[in-house]
Amino acid sequence: MGFFKDRGSAHQPLGPLEVTVMEILWDRGESNVRDVVDRLGRPLAYTTVMTTLDRLFKKGLLARRKSDRAFFYSPMLNRAQWEHKRAGDFVAGFLSVAEPSRDLLISCLVEAVGGHDEALLDELERKIKLRRKELCRRAKP
Repeated sequence: MGFFKDRGSAHQPLGPLEVTVMEILWDRGESNVRDVVDRLGRPLAYTTVMTTLDRLFKKGLLARRKSDRAFFYSPMLNRAQWEHKRAGDFVAGFLSVAEPSRDLLISCLVEAVGGHDEALLDELERKIKLRRKELCRRAKP
């Protein structure tokens, strides 16, 4: 589940229907409530979809414009940006708490990456080295 800052409150998780609606909007582009209802592939009340779109708008994930009597919604982030933000928020959550959680995050990350793909572990090491160089350059006057 992803976490996003809504317009003025704390991070809130996305529910399964919210994720499905985002997928529809990424695939189709700007849509109104009826367009989304028609693409859901399951019977769902118009008002349920309308409420879901409004929640996503209030969470800052969707832009909204009015045309006649209908609102049209479009994603504020593309799918790749959303995945990046989701991962970043997840990691930031671990790093914002006590030291044991930080150690656990790093250990689990290295273990998972190493168990999944050795080349990916090499890529992680390369990115760490690049980041260290960037930080060193910034620290020098």
